[in-house]
Amino acid sequence: MGTEQRPAPGPRGLSGSARPPPAQGTSQWARRTPLPARGPGATRGAREPVGLSPLHWRWGPGPGRCAAMASSEPGDVLILGSGLIGRSWAMLFASGGFKVKLYDIEQQQVTNALETIRKEMKILEQSGSLRGSLSSEEQLSLISGCSNIQAAVEGAGHIQECVPENLELKKKIFAQLDQIVDDKVVLSSSTSCLLPSKLFAGLAHVKQCLVVHPVNPPYYVPLVELVPHPETAPATMDRTYALMQKIGQSPVRIMKEIEGFALNRLQYAIIGEAWRLVEEGIVSPSDLDLVMSDGLGMRYAFIGPLETMHLNAEGMLNYCDRYREGMKRVLKTFGPIPDFSRATTEKVNQAMCVNVPDDPEHLGARRQWRDECLLRLAKLKRQMQSQ
Repeated sequence: MGTEQRPAPGPRGLSGSARPPPAQGTSQWARRTPLPARGPGATRGAREPVGLSPLHWRWGPGPGRCAAMASSEPGDVLILGSGLIGRSWAMLFASGGFKVKLYDIEQQQVTNALETIRKEMKILEQSGSLRGSLSSEEQLSLISGCSNIQAAVEGAGHIQECVPENLELKKKIFAQLDQIVDDKVVLSSSTSCLLPSKLFAGLAHVKQCLVVHPVNPPYYVPLVELVPHPETAPATMDRTYALMQKIGQSPVRIMKEIEGFALNRLQYAIIGEAWRLVEEGIVSPSDLDLVMSDGLGMRYAFIGPLETMHLNAEGMLNYCDRYREGMKRVLKTFGPIPDFSRATTEKVNQAMCVNVPDDPEHLGARRQWRDECLLRLAKLKRQMQSQ
């Protein structure tokens, strides 16, 4: 995820919930779901994926956005993994009118996830915050659960992997999917930090593979990074870009893979300098957060750093003429990469715990408050964009 990376799973199911370990040397996925071989040009006969026209549009494409899909509709959507990110994707696709299958290894995990989705959608509907133009019941009717991978893959035109951030686990999943999908389905990963060249290496369907990285929490933060493998077909990027727009997300194209993609590189640059300023005693942790929440963050919620430069002078050329030397002077004073020492970590943690103690109850309440703020901000942004 953009802001929160998921831990390696260890002996867990796709959603990350605890379960008995598999036999040594065999992944749970491989052990539970033997798959027949299928070549890249194979067809499904009567079960060929068919285009599913979404029933309704979501919030509506923003100014300047193209609302048209690429040449072919994506068909049904398969979500692999029923944890937080998987549930969020299921809700997003359903809000756009797409039929969704939510897969996990254990049926009970799927059942629990569907119940959680039902509760969340009802709360969102009651507060007037449900995305899309369908009612919660209509959206829920589009989401079904599945614990049989072969049944889950049938009819899917877009597959979104949402398992914990473990390279070997993800590679095994995509290697097995590669054996049974046809040459039309898009295979995408929600990874926040694993490079496509490592995830999709050696796959027969590599042209259909890409990273589709959401930002946590995806239902409230619309940005999605599309990151191609060096061999990803342009049509795969185009089709996925259009699909993300259609469900109300804001896709950006990362032209070639790079560690951290774009979002985490910017995020880590901010974290690195924030850490140095606190560690060197320049500013307190709480005041540092205010610099962002009541300063830069208020600007950047509506316009990015480049447009901010453009507006803070008589255009970009004028800005650089004015401030080039000053920026270079300050940038030269930036220190080395922090090692995030225990001493500074404890100092920052102590400051954070003054307002938000690090127990599950307080953290959960603060996350809920954060999500409500993000939801209200999203509504305001849509209102401002429509003016």
